[in-house]
Amino acid sequence: MGATDNLVNDVAGKDKIALDTSSKQLEQQQRQQQQLPKASKPRIDCIDGTRFALVMPIIVGHFIKYGTRKTMLLKLLTQENVFVGGFFLISGYVSAYVSTKVGERECEQKKLARPELFFWQKTMSFYPLHFLVSTLFSPMFVATDVWMNNSRKTTVFHGILNYTLSQAWFPSEAEIWNPPTWFLSALTFANFTMPTMVLPQVARLSKEGLSKLIYGLGALSLLQKVSYSQAWQYHCRGEYICRTNTPHLWNVTRFHPFWALVEVAMGVAAARDVMLDGTSQQSTHSPNPLWYFLASYASVALRITKFNLNDAMIRSAFFVPLYLKFLQAMHRDCLTESPRLITRFFGSRLMARLGALAFPMFILHGPIGQLFYKKAVATRLW
Repeated sequence: MGATDNLVNDVAGKDKIALDTSSKQLEQQQRQQQQLPKASKPRIDCIDGTRFALVMPIIVGHFIKYGTRKTMLLKLLTQENVFVGGFFLISGYVSAYVSTKVGERECEQKKLARPELFFWQKTMSFYPLHFLVSTLFSPMFVATDVWMNNSRKTTVFHGILNYTLSQAWFPSEAEIWNPPTWFLSALTFANFTMPTMVLPQVARLSKEGLSKLIYGLGALSLLQKVSYSQAWQYHCRGEYICRTNTPHLWNVTRFHPFWALVEVAMGVAAARDVMLDGTSQQSTHSPNPLWYFLASYASVALRITKFNLNDAMIRSAFFVPLYLKFLQAMHRDCLTESPRLITRFFGSRLMARLGALAFPMFILHGPIGQLFYKKAVATRLW
């Protein structure tokens, strides 16, 4: 019996030693895995590089009337409201790429753990420049209000709307002071909804769900544009030929934060769709982004055809869907071993730098234009 007990104890001791060794090895492996650097997401600089190609048509659209009187050129080149849609799509696309996980239906918890911090960081990426430009040009903005015979209360109200970025909620005041900043007003609301209402919910969707969401949001946006067009006309707005007789409805159509949120959410869903691509989809060569890029920009030419569609219809029915396809195709293409020329072009150092200039150009071209071209200002100064 003594020998048997010794044998049993010896076996148990060996099992315990082996178990302890296995536990130590497992703990060591876990520590090594924790110490390994986490794989970072591939940079998609090509997306940022597209910003410059969007801001230039917007600036041209605001100044072209001072360079030509040809009707066809004015109709073709005054479609800044179409290209603004591209900026909303990119904003959503980048937010989704940065704040959600590749290959998983989940958010980056660290990014969204504090929604107020997410919103603050997004706002501070553009508000300082907005505040600086608004303050530097405030004498001109206030003087313009005075010359337009606005009361003190109205002038103060305009200042409050400008500095709080809430002008997009007021159709009659959306273009006060620095008109292009209505975009920032609408974008601020979209950023407010991102960390709690949009990104976590969209991140949970499958590829099929994302596809349905994109089509659903696109149809909702188009329905609103059809509603506006039915109330006025489907044909070219022709800003310098025939102004809309329903300006407040037009401002709600192009400025309202809710419709901006719809386009931002479409960008979020499009990015998530690419981020959930399987290995087989990633190995398959993506479609050439060039064709989607050319098709999206060519859609503005519908104004000078017999269709002669207004800005709102072109934006929602053609430009936004095609530009979304372009962003997805370029994203997929930049992940391949040999990206195509257009992807390398937009991802180049030159386009990255020009893309970084897009926002300052967008903010500054408004007051500079007023200083030299707005009748209420220029005729008194020059």
